Amino acid sequence: MSEKAARPITLFTGQWADLPFEEVCRLASGWGYEGLEIACWGDHFEVDKALADDSYIPRKLETLAEHGLKVWAISNHLVGQAVCDIPDERHQAILPERIWGDGEAEGIRTRAAEEIKDTARAAAKLGVDTVIGFTGSSIWHTVAMFPPTPESMIERGYADFADRWNPILDVFDEVGVRFAHEVHPSEIAYDYHSTVRTLEAIGHRPAFGLNFDPSHFVWQELDAVGFLFDFRDRIYHVDCKDTKVRTGDGRRGRLSSHLPWGDLRRGWDFISTGRGDVPWEDVFRALNAIGYGGPVSIEWEDAGMDRLQGAPEALRFVRALNAMEPPTASFDAAFAKDE
Repeated sequence: MSEKAARPITLFTGQWADLPFEEVCRLASGWGYEGLEIACWGDHFEVDKALADDSYIPRKLETLAEHGLKVWAISNHLVGQAVCDIPDERHQAILPERIWGDGEAEGIRTRAAEEIKDTARAAAKLGVDTVIGFTGSSIWHTVAMFPPTPESMIERGYADFADRWNPILDVFDEVGVRFAHEVHPSEIAYDYHSTVRTLEAIGHRPAFGLNFDPSHFVWQELDAVGFLFDFRDRIYHVDCKDTKVRTGDGRRGRLSSHLPWGDLRRGWDFISTGRGDVPWEDVFRALNAIGYGGPVSIEWEDAGMDRLQGAPEALRFVRALNAMEPPTASFDAAFAKDE
């Protein structure tokens, strides 16, 4: 294996968007990252400017090149969330003012959908073929199933998703870009069976695939490796984020009691990659087995650790696993008799 594995290791800039883009490039390059998964917020990648100003994207690429970095994907989770959600003050806090507008719900959803279409167009101009993000969900609030939720309401939720996202995916098809939905609580696809239903709702069209982030599987007690095998043809991107589960004392539960990140009374928390409960070696063996050759992007989140310590440490951890190549011959080939 060469020093740099076939799968590039990138840093997701979403948790670094308080810093100028050039500063994040400087940090990532200094630590040894090969590229960035660029977030469409802060000054990291502004979709409207990318389409309106012909010099915008060349300047971004020049900044990346100056630091020896590349880009394989951009992410627009925040605006994507508003496409299917029922918006409230939480959305106002994360959306650009031009998307929030007057706060009228359907107007927000419509503007968010148009922005995701533009994100595909901007990605194509940037030269990348993958946009990562959220879809939102009009039925996530029913997950507790009380008051009793009729099946017809769930069906309407998936139909609403398909109605809003199929026109978006038409644009992705037109410009040759794919959408990688992050399977994540609060989205239309948040676990195994909801992912199956989501893909069915849009007729398994190739423009819609998955961003695999096992941190959201661990606290739900889902089989991350089995998910990779079953959805191998839909894994368009991989994020490396970790989770630590701390249930078992009779007080800390899976739903975390409305407590903030980092509060030790929570039943689980995001933690620096390699320090939690994700079975990373099994994950990377599975990525090898399914032939995934795209980026692995470190999404660094840990409320109890400084990110300037965590990001380079996570890179070292992931790099060692990423360097593990499948064997060229069976280990027991030496015992086989010639026929």
